[in-house]
Amino acid sequence: MRGTATPARTAGEISPPAKAEFLRWPEAFGSRFCLFIDTEEEFDWSRPFDRNARETTAVAALPDAHRRLRDGGAAPAYLVDHPIATARQAIDAIGPLVEAGASVGAQLHPWVNPPFQETVDHHNSYPGNLRPALEMAKLDLLSEAITTNFGRRPRIYRAGRYGIGPETLAGLAHRGYRIDSSMRARYDYRAAGGPGFARIGNRAFRRDGIVELPLTTIFTGMLRALGPALYPMLGPVPKGRGAFARARLLSRVALTPEDMPLAEATEAIRIAAGEGIRLLNFSFHSPSLVPGFTPYVRDPADLARFHGWWDGVLAELARLGYRSTNEAELIEAIDAAG
Repeated sequence: MRGTATPARTAGEISPPAKAEFLRWPEAFGSRFCLFIDTEEEFDWSRPFDRNARETTAVAALPDAHRRLRDGGAAPAYLVDHPIATARQAIDAIGPLVEAGASVGAQLHPWVNPPFQETVDHHNSYPGNLRPALEMAKLDLLSEAITTNFGRRPRIYRAGRYGIGPETLAGLAHRGYRIDSSMRARYDYRAAGGPGFARIGNRAFRRDGIVELPLTTIFTGMLRALGPALYPMLGPVPKGRGAFARARLLSRVALTPEDMPLAEATEAIRIAAGEGIRLLNFSFHSPSLVPGFTPYVRDPADLARFHGWWDGVLAELARLGYRSTNEAELIEAIDAAG
């Protein structure tokens, strides 16, 4: 008799929060924005995952980028993975920023994070697809490296490739983490073997002992009110999403300078403000600060547009009354929240 294969472990579709799970920010918190930077090694996004791809030369651009963002009113937090947390040049570049008050958290890229017990492949690139014991063993080594080399125990986490698993949040809470920011609102990675966030919106919520701060995604266009239901339906339609976006009927806009035009981002911010979203969560990948390392910044002209994007976005946030927030302020507000 032939045995039955064990199905692959995945998070599947993440259920939306119940009403009781939503976080109610204190009134004094006001309207805020945070910036969590995926601070990671350089690798060729078009090639298979490689344990030996651990170069961290792009960190040399971080101090200047940090200054520019701080001058514009942002408070960058660096979610570092294992190559960053253990490379001397990365520690030397980021350490002074942390000493000056920047936040440092954890980001888990399992293929370059020991212990190395799994096959390096697409499925296992999502850390939540690993056995829970291995996922947490990797997180423990990463957390210790960050604590040792940056002098602070990380309290913010992001799964590499947004790849949380069924036990990730509870495991984080057990280890003293306070915030997870792995869920990318309104995105669905199930077809590629990852989790699905199509039913996750932009509001913070509590689950399994931790607070989830989803990466902000805003629907724009004349049909934006129908976005949560309509956008997934357009996926199987050939060129359907593109046609609706060109007709200004419906677009999905993530708050990142990577492949999101400035005009669309500022429109999304205005819509978010009008909808009363109290916290906006921005992100980008640190190698985008140097041309040639990501698909989003290929040459100096792209880099100039990247910095110009931030200039325009930060000016719009200030105009609308959004102030930056950091890890300490977030946790203080979480403790005071209903």
